Amino acid sequence: MANHPPAEIFVDTDLVRRLLQEQHPELADLPLQPVANGWDNYIFRLGTHYAVRLPRRRAAAALTANEQTWLPGLTADLPVATSGPLFAGAPSDAFPWPWNVTAWFPGVEVSLQPRDRNVILAGPLAGFLNAFHRPAPEGFPVNPVRGVPLAQRNEAVMERLDSGMVPHAARIRELWQASLQLELWPGPPLWLHGDLHPANLVGTAEGELQAVIDFGDLTAGDPATDLAAAWLVFDQHGRTEFREALGNQYDADPDVWGRAQGWAVYMASALLANSDDHPGMYLLGSETLMEILTEGPGWP
Repeated sequence: MANHPPAEIFVDTDLVRRLLQEQHPELADLPLQPVANGWDNYIFRLGTHYAVRLPRRRAAAALTANEQTWLPGLTADLPVATSGPLFAGAPSDAFPWPWNVTAWFPGVEVSLQPRDRNVILAGPLAGFLNAFHRPAPEGFPVNPVRGVPLAQRNEAVMERLDSGMVPHAARIRELWQASLQLELWPGPPLWLHGDLHPANLVGTAEGELQAVIDFGDLTAGDPATDLAAAWLVFDQHGRTEFREALGNQYDADPDVWGRAQGWAVYMASALLANSDDHPGMYLLGSETLMEILTEGPGWP
């Protein structure tokens, strides 16, 4: 059964062109073509250097608004390029939700390359997280499914494991239950990307990290949420390099990596249970599950 949510509003090049003419006329004459119709956003390529991202549904509109409010300040001094908005679009009679013009990154989606190539990303991705994982102020965007205690996601994970869609469910259940017994993050809420998997990383032709994209799940909380990238992005060698490159930022929390593995279980089970209409994301879930099973509990 396909799980890709239907669009609640239709967007084509004519509408995007109209929005640009009304709000950013300096961009309106650039070549424009549709490139993706994703879970949350329509994406159009604009000229050589830009992309236009417009929400497909009301729930995603709030995420776009969060990006407009927070990302310009959060990403200005990061060591890695991001998809933060370069030009903000406002709701109008033509389109009822906020929308963004971002940079266009011409590289390769990291999920499309073999995991053993991703070790080269360990240092740059660690550098991104060390810079991004800063304490968030009051009023940060709340996300009910990212950055929260793992116990709050238990019902969802149990449903997936009972669905028959997740291989090795009994063993995964044991690892998940072990992660629930760990101490909570003892520090302040840290800014989180919230969805740090390979499809949200863009690499260069040489395999290096070009950009981190899609901050729609932006929130603050337990950094273990983002550290799940150790299993989502890397093989065993890459995981070791990734942790070493992070340094001592999380040393005060001895359970952070156990919870990170729990978040990897959460993400992998979601991909396996909900991506039967997207073979690439299903494969990512399957590969991540195998990495988790290979490591077992207590890594590293």
